Amino acid sequence: MKHVFAAALLSLGLTATVSAGPIVVVAATDNPWLAGMPNGSTAAFFDLAPFNSAEQVLVAFSAGQFLTFAVSGQTDHCDGGGCGFAGADGDLFEGVWGKAVGDENGISNLISPIDALVGVFLGPGQPDVTGAPATLDFSTLASRDFDSLSPLLKQAFFIGDGLRNDGTTVQKFFAPAGATRLYLGLMDGFDNWNNAGALEVEVNVPEPAVLALLGVAGVAIARRRRRRA
Repeated sequence: MKHVFAAALLSLGLTATVSAGPIVVVAATDNPWLAGMPNGSTAAFFDLAPFNSAEQVLVAFSAGQFLTFAVSGQTDHCDGGGCGFAGADGDLFEGVWGKAVGDENGISNLISPIDALVGVFLGPGQPDVTGAPATLDFSTLASRDFDSLSPLLKQAFFIGDGLRNDGTTVQKFFAPAGATRLYLGLMDGFDNWNNAGALEVEVNVPEPAVLALLGVAGVAIARRRRRRA
């Protein structure tokens, strides 16, 4: 199918590329539950904005558009790495965690391996003005092996290394309606301030022209099939 798609694009005199996004450094001390919160805000138990604020990703996207992630690095939720460093999928030897206080600052709780890369989409407003959505559960290997994910606004979600369990298939994360901002941080039950390490995250967003080309190519493929029939 890939060869047919490429041939269709070439026959139309078109090429498609996905531009590489920025590299965002997500420190292990970055708390997703401080996303979009003003300086002086707190999260359980001793995290404080801006010192432990989540990292905002400065990319443009629209509702219904998907993003992909390429992640490297290691982190640990213990001071100085005393519990053992783990990759972006989290420390699977320590099991899954939720937030000690549940929902926080209007952002939903999350069930996920500790030390995993976490994201949250926000609109233009401060998240604690309204209540949090439902909690997402990524406690099993199967639950983390999704092809695509469509989280709600203010719904914390597992990103991990951005790949399915085969280690090669890239996962797609769709932006919800009303989303204007994306924040990244590290999963911890409480107190990100004493964590160690960092992740480097490349965030990629298909250009609108690429999505248009996909539609044009689909028409071209259908026409070729009809001619062969």
